[in-house]
Amino acid sequence: MSLEQEEETQHGLLLGCSDAVPAFIEPNVRFWITTVRQSFIRRFLQWTELLDPTNVFISVESIENSRHLLCTNEDASNPASEDQRIQEAWKRSLATVHPDSSNLIPKLFRPAAFLPFMAPTVFLSMMPPKGIKSVILPQVFLYTYMTTFNSINGNRSYTCKPLERSLLMAEAIAASTFLGVVPHFIQIKYGLTNPWIKRLLPVVFLVQASGMNVYMSRNIESIKGIAVMDKEGNVLGHSTIAGTKAVRETAVSRTVLFGTSALIPEIFTYFFKRTQFFLKNPGSLWILKLSCTFLTMGLMVPVSFSIFPQIGQIQCHSHEEKIQPSTEETEIFYHRGV
Repeated sequence: MSLEQEEETQHGLLLGCSDAVPAFIEPNVRFWITTVRQSFIRRFLQWTELLDPTNVFISVESIENSRHLLCTNEDASNPASEDQRIQEAWKRSLATVHPDSSNLIPKLFRPAAFLPFMAPTVFLSMMPPKGIKSVILPQVFLYTYMTTFNSINGNRSYTCKPLERSLLMAEAIAASTFLGVVPHFIQIKYGLTNPWIKRLLPVVFLVQASGMNVYMSRNIESIKGIAVMDKEGNVLGHSTIAGTKAVRETAVSRTVLFGTSALIPEIFTYFFKRTQFFLKNPGSLWILKLSCTFLTMGLMVPVSFSIFPQIGQIQCHSHEEKIQPSTEETEIFYHRGV
């Protein structure tokens, strides 16, 4: 049983609105399609609200009430509504419910939990190697969480056996962890002395591993295809072209996120070590680096999630021939995933 199914079963949660409207269109999908042409700034501001850490602890009852409001209130059809209740309902729904399955996202893997878990793990994974355990354990935890997050928050509009998904995730964790430990083993074996090589090598491998992790953990989307929709949210079919594009865009956003989040603290600490304050307080280096990692990731996570819209667009003539006759619209949409 998947993590989502376990959580849904545990709470007895029914997040769909099929009883409220004759033809059910997932509210979150409706929201993202309506706002698909938002500017980057608008998407960034939207994500700063959804990434509020308090969204991890929203109760099931609050989520159910919010979903009921969005499915029954006519004003909720307009995401720009100034009604405070509707705005709060959208925030709770978008932050906790998966658009493809209408399932509750497990608390530890909601977008709002990404920064609190990943920032300290990235910090530990970039620490100078002191032994085998200090190298491997942070990498294992980093890529286990990253893989699970990518799988749960990716597109889920295709069918996949639990064993197949588990094997795919295990392969992604193993390959990413191996790539992550390589620069640290190089440092241990060859004793690199150049300060810039010592600092930049782990950053380069982290960028490569984070992008590869997205491709491996969500590769099945490119193989089986993901659902594509018209502007009303009606599913027209499944497209491998859309699946490939969704995975590629997410991989790009992850490399930007982790590359920047790892590089900036290294630059800051390089110059900080040459100050008089550091010479008098050498223990302050790690406090500065940890704080810098949190601040950088705190900015870069909403930036990364905002680079591409949650609902992507593809020209209809670029899709498979089996999908083109399904609609007369020139553009069709797909859910990219986080």
